[in-house]
Amino acid sequence: MRTRAKPWLLENLRFAYYFLGVVYLALGLVMLGLEALALLLRESPWGFLIGAVVGLGLGGWFRKLGDPRHEPGRAEALLSIALIWLLVPALGAIPFWIAGGMPYLDALFEAMSGFTTTGATALADFSQFGYSLFFWRSLMQWFGGVGFLVLAVALLAHLAVAGRQLFITESTGVQKEPFTPRLRTTAQSILKVYAALTVAAALCYWVAGVPPFEAVCNALTTLPAAGFSPNPRSFEQYTPLAQWFGTLFMFLGGAGFVLQYRLFFTLDPRPLLRDVELRVYTLIVLVFSLSLAAFLMTHHTRDMNYSWSDALRHAFFNVTSIITTTGYASADFALWVPAAQAILVAAMFVGGCAGSGAGGIKVIRLLVVGAIVRRELIRSLHPQAIITLRLGSKALGEDVMRSVAAFITLYVALLAAGTLTISLLENNFIVGFTASAQAIGNIGPGLGEVGPMGSYAGLEPLSKAILIFQMWAGRIELIPVFLLFTPELWKKLRG
Repeated sequence: MRTRAKPWLLENLRFAYYFLGVVYLALGLVMLGLEALALLLRESPWGFLIGAVVGLGLGGWFRKLGDPRHEPGRAEALLSIALIWLLVPALGAIPFWIAGGMPYLDALFEAMSGFTTTGATALADFSQFGYSLFFWRSLMQWFGGVGFLVLAVALLAHLAVAGRQLFITESTGVQKEPFTPRLRTTAQSILKVYAALTVAAALCYWVAGVPPFEAVCNALTTLPAAGFSPNPRSFEQYTPLAQWFGTLFMFLGGAGFVLQYRLFFTLDPRPLLRDVELRVYTLIVLVFSLSLAAFLMTHHTRDMNYSWSDALRHAFFNVTSIITTTGYASADFALWVPAAQAILVAAMFVGGCAGSGAGGIKVIRLLVVGAIVRRELIRSLHPQAIITLRLGSKALGEDVMRSVAAFITLYVALLAAGTLTISLLENNFIVGFTASAQAIGNIGPGLGEVGPMGSYAGLEPLSKAILIFQMWAGRIELIPVFLLFTPELWKKLRG
């Protein structure tokens, strides 16, 4: 007797279901722990309880549908990435909705902003959240920064083979050579750096006078280049020393964790000194920061007269925050002169290094674009010349150029569409452009009412939905999202 074949949605997506189930089960357990914390603090536990029930229930069901031994193809890996980063925030929004009293759309906005490490908030009144909800906001960003895929590869032994495709797909920027022979060891090394720097940041913030709870929450959201702070004024009310510590750890969060592992755990600084991307990243931060400091000194902001030390501190802090897509602020730059704001808007289109928690276009892609432009300029003078595209000492293939060109094209197209639509909905171009740019780059603050001390709560519901889509697409580097709209992907998945 012939057995009936399973539908392709069940047969060909077995690893996607299994992986989503594992993530949901893990989040359900975390929510159970936060429910206990809420009860201990005499805060409402219902949001975490319902979230835990949904997470554990759906997680068990998805895990049963899946199969960890099923090696995913490229199409399934890309779909898995898209589904995880869409469905995980849908679960994470439940505590904000039930216990925080937010409309579900605002709660989903907050959760998507959290897991994608964007840092844009739809929370207008910070007094409506208790300690447990603020801690959940910070944990979401810490988990999102390192990536569920890296965590799974590092912690679950049975993903050592099947997880390879997912880890490769999750890697951002141009692929670099692995520094260890085993992928799982690589992921563990990244986690060591990530966790060690988080602990160091918390201690430094505490020493600098930040209240202990805020020091922990800010540390959890600094290294993933995320930006949620339990303080409604971000870093504005902290000491200058805390702001300088913030600048340091944001800079480290925007640098590649692989290189930092070599520095901190093997005491070998040579890879950092040789890395072209890190050198250019450092140079960009210096140039933007010094330019902004000069503007702050020579073009006084409204009711603000900065000394050189204050101008340098605010310039380095806010430039580093925007370039690394963290989104913290040491001052309300929505009140600065337009020229100073223009420097920060330009910084939105840089991003951090590949292999970091930062979003945005990323420095390595800008280097590739620069190399392509230089090659074409030389070819205009020497049409017959054969010129190998290089990044430092490494030759780049045509596949890298095609990938970068496709990414930049999609990035600009999504930015233009979002800017136009949100500007029409809000009747405000500044809000439309900066909100769209920050969402795709996972940055956080824009200008106007969505500035660093503002909130996205007052935007139209459709504007929020568009920004949710842009945050989701930007976090997973656009390609998996746009592939969902191509017939070729679904044909490949059907087999």
